Order: sequence, then C-alpha cells, then structure tokens
Amino acid sequence: MAKKTNKYSADQYGKSTETVERKTFYFGNKNFKLMLIGLGMIVLGFVLMMGADANTTPDGKFDPNYWNEDIFSFRRIRIAPLFVIAGFVIQIVAILKRNKD
Repeated sequence: MAKKTNKYSADQYGKSTETVERKTFYFGNKNFKLMLIGLGMIVLGFVLMMGADANTTPDGKFDPNYWNEDIFSFRRIRIAPLFVIAGFVIQIVAILKRNKD
C-alpha cells in the first residue's frame, strides 16, 4: 500500500507555514497620555468645586444661622462641572482611540 501524503504540506513547497503572532497591548502611549489628561481634568474640576462651607461666616467661624452665597459662585456652578464632563469625555476618547502601531 502506498503512503498517503498531504498535498498541502509545507515540505512540498519548501516554506514554513507558521506565522508569528505578535502580541501587543491595546493601549499605546498616546492612549495613556490622554487618560492622564482626562484624569487631571476630572480632579481639577472637583478641586474647583471645593471651597468654604455654606455655614462658614466671613471670619471663619461655623454658624448654622449664616448662609454663605459663595456656594453659588460661577466657578462652582459652571466651570467646575465643565472640567469634570470634559475629563470624562477625554477618558472615553482615550479608551476608544485605536492604537495604530
């Protein structure tokens, strides 16, 4: 009985059919930089929201009967949330951005 050969073997063509699979990480340096920028913007937004409490008098004492209007400042109501939202948007872009390396 004749020996059966595979007509698609690598020996027949003289080339190796093995392919080297390159294992790479999904995120590149640009992704990590964007993530750090986004994280910095989120932290900056929360820092801008901080400040004097609603019940702190101008001389620094706590008084439950005093209402500090500083909690409604433009910085706390408008600017700080914009920084936080922009930071989250940058985080999403950093995660979804494809690494072209």
